[in-house]
Amino acid sequence: MAKFRTDCIEKPIRMCFRIIGHFIGTHPWWFFIIPVIISTALGSGFYFLEDRTSNDIEEEFTPLEGPAKMERKFIQEYFPQNEFMFSSLRLNTDGIYACFIATSKTNILTVPHLEDILVLDSKVRNMTVEFEDELLQYVDICATVNGSCSFNAILNIIDYNASNVDLINLTFPTHTSTSGRVSLRSTLGSVKINNSIVQSAKAIQLFYYLTEFNQSRSVLWLAEFIKLLSEESTNVTEVSYSTSMSRQWEFEKVPKSIVPLFSITYTITMSFTIVSCLRLDNVRNKVWVATIGVFSTGLAVLSSFGMLLLMGAKFVMTVSTCPFLILGIGIDDMFIMISCWQKTNVHDSVVDRLADTYQDAAISISITTITDVLALYLGYSSPFRSVQTFCLYAGTAILFCYIYNIIFLGAFLALNGQRETSNRHWFTCVKIPVDCPPGKSRRYAICCVGGAYDHDTGTEEEQPISGFFGKYYGPFLTQKWTKVSIVVLYAGYLAVSFYGCFELKEGIDLGNLASDDSYISKYYKDKSTHFSHYGPNVMVAVNEPLAYWEEDQRKTLSSCITDFKKLAYVDKNFFLSWLDSFQVFANDLDINSENTFKRNLLHFLEKRPMTWQDINFDADNKICSSRFFLQTQNISTTKQQKDMLISLRKTAKKCPIALVVYHPSFIYLDQYTVIVDNTIQTIVVATVLMLAISLLLIPNPLCSLWVAFSIGSVIVGVVGFMALWDVSLDSISMINLIICIGFSVNFSAHVSYAFVSSTKADSNEKAVDALAHLGFPIVQGAVSTLLGVLALSFSENYIFRTFFKLIFLVIMFGLVHGVAFLPVFLTFVGMCRNG
Repeated sequence: MAKFRTDCIEKPIRMCFRIIGHFIGTHPWWFFIIPVIISTALGSGFYFLEDRTSNDIEEEFTPLEGPAKMERKFIQEYFPQNEFMFSSLRLNTDGIYACFIATSKTNILTVPHLEDILVLDSKVRNMTVEFEDELLQYVDICATVNGSCSFNAILNIIDYNASNVDLINLTFPTHTSTSGRVSLRSTLGSVKINNSIVQSAKAIQLFYYLTEFNQSRSVLWLAEFIKLLSEESTNVTEVSYSTSMSRQWEFEKVPKSIVPLFSITYTITMSFTIVSCLRLDNVRNKVWVATIGVFSTGLAVLSSFGMLLLMGAKFVMTVSTCPFLILGIGIDDMFIMISCWQKTNVHDSVVDRLADTYQDAAISISITTITDVLALYLGYSSPFRSVQTFCLYAGTAILFCYIYNIIFLGAFLALNGQRETSNRHWFTCVKIPVDCPPGKSRRYAICCVGGAYDHDTGTEEEQPISGFFGKYYGPFLTQKWTKVSIVVLYAGYLAVSFYGCFELKEGIDLGNLASDDSYISKYYKDKSTHFSHYGPNVMVAVNEPLAYWEEDQRKTLSSCITDFKKLAYVDKNFFLSWLDSFQVFANDLDINSENTFKRNLLHFLEKRPMTWQDINFDADNKICSSRFFLQTQNISTTKQQKDMLISLRKTAKKCPIALVVYHPSFIYLDQYTVIVDNTIQTIVVATVLMLAISLLLIPNPLCSLWVAFSIGSVIVGVVGFMALWDVSLDSISMINLIICIGFSVNFSAHVSYAFVSSTKADSNEKAVDALAHLGFPIVQGAVSTLLGVLALSFSENYIFRTFFKLIFLVIMFGLVHGVAFLPVFLTFVGMCRNG
């Protein structure tokens, strides 16, 4: 019954492809020319490439509907920025700023180092930029507090005199001076203290915040800051620098670095493909087929990308890796088609040979295309825009690649077949003899003779490397001791893979979005080294009108705050609360009624104007919301950041009062809360879908289960080994895991289908027969795909290197499963027979 169901699908597909092959073989010139015309028309979409390009980091690499974005919207609505009372603590975005970190291997708090810092600080503040015929300095565009620029606390403490550092008992993490109490958590790094007295520090970080209300001028100043710091040198101090725009600017430069890799990749892949298709026979040579095969993938990329751009689809940087991938997939199908063509009878007409080729290749290339495309389109459900866009472009490109391989490459295969039928030379197209005429030299035979074939079968002569799989490798693999070795090797593979899975890290380090040689790479390294102990100051906002004058309400709120302080990632010694300060202020006053509470609160706020920003009053003078601040700590790893975010939100949710926790960094930390679950969900659904397709197209349900098994096995291996190769689970690696599903199907489906389609009776013979037919094309496809992405390994960018690493793992593990693990495992199941 199972066989009947699969045959009902398989045989009509094969017959349909035979009809298509017959039709294309009858009209090859039409199908060769029309795709070129279509590609030219669709390629016009590249005119809109610049307009459609979207490289906004937040939009592409954070969850589209992340909770932090809703939290930010709430904070911006109830606690808008105050243009005249700037406070970095109260920013609801990253703000606009420039900064630098000065470091020392011993102690940065020495006179020579501080003199270097003061000189640099002076140059920054006195730096001049021209904007609309107006000369601007830092003082003209700085973020202000009561009309004065916000200051760097450490420089204020030493009164801008390096010698004063020896006269001051600096305390940490806060210091009290004549100007008040200030936090030095983000100013001093790698601090050694004794009873809160600073003994030494290895880093000082200075910030220069700019107004957000005229961003054009501020951005121009930031660009000049980068230029100044890149050209500046200090006497004894190491300096790294960055700005609020640096990450975005450096990210936008990355696509340009990949352009030279395209030419390298296509040259390498073209060379390999041509060499793979070279034949010593001057008639049967497939050099031009190989060339057109590569050209066909180029047309597929041109058509698919152009069509999507014409339709208004956004183009993001991750899509830049698509052509490398499509090249390998397209050539893989080409190798399968050439292999099937070579098994047709050379005495048949070209039309019949192409029909036979399509009939034999139909299921193999269709399974791989359907699974690749569906896996990628399924990835479009990802919450990350970068993943969605990549999957859309890649899935569409593979679909076009499939269509063009059938009509465009197939048409040329027919045209090349006509040349072979006429026994014409592959290069000169001059008719040549099949056998060397008497009296001619060996040199003449090498260059001027061709058209040989296997007289027993009527097919083209078998290539030596193809014979290797059938005569040597297959029999070797089916030996008992070889099978035992394969099983032991597979057990070791699984053990290492599972170990790696438990070592996997989550989330993308946003500093990795820039090139390795970018100036911000050193800045992020210094920041991680010296300023990783303390995390962000988190806002805790009350998201409901609260009767603060009622003692029960205040106690409930205080209890919730105490719960926050109990968290492992919260500094128990820091909590900034307007309510606590107000209760101290109103210690002897009546604040237990609404009128007296609000009247005394207004007196309190008049003396503390900055605190006005922490309370939201409506038009009727009702308190709609208010906020408090926590200091986080000990969150240097991505796991700690994830745990911190989850614990804060859980604590807020547990409170009887509606609370919102927020910091601008939560926008990016949200990726940790969804990446694992979403990846697992996508992989599971895709694997089930691949199993369903395999059951429909492979005429044996049990062997279809082996295909599903291979998918799971390859994914486990890729995830485990990518962790050991220092690759984290993020939106970039998630793309590759989706690709992994399709590729693992490619290898296993080819072998499984050839196995069950074999007419041999013995399972060992069936495995050898499958390897003899498809072993070499599978290896060719794997090598071509690896060559297609090889150039990415030399990229100076994390995204492209990660793409190479994971494609390398996918291809290598998929290949090993296809030509070693799966053939051996299939021999263990005698039921896997087509008949």
